[in-house]
Amino acid sequence: MKNTVHVQRAIHKMTQADLSEAIGVSRQTISSIEKNRYVPSTVLALKIARLFKVNVEEIFQLDEND
Repeated sequence: MKNTVHVQRAIHKMTQADLSEAIGVSRQTISSIEKNRYVPSTVLALKIARLFKVNVEEIFQLDEND
């Protein structure tokens, strides 16, 4: 799975800490998501998309191998 969380954060001028606080997870969780070490739950993915006011598919995409 690919994601553009770091791009969305940059657009909204947010740090990993800002994003983690806004959605109620640790900064390490955000770092792991951005590095593709952790695939977020559906609820967490929806929270991120809602915060950035985009569709979840604009942030999270399946790779051809997924």
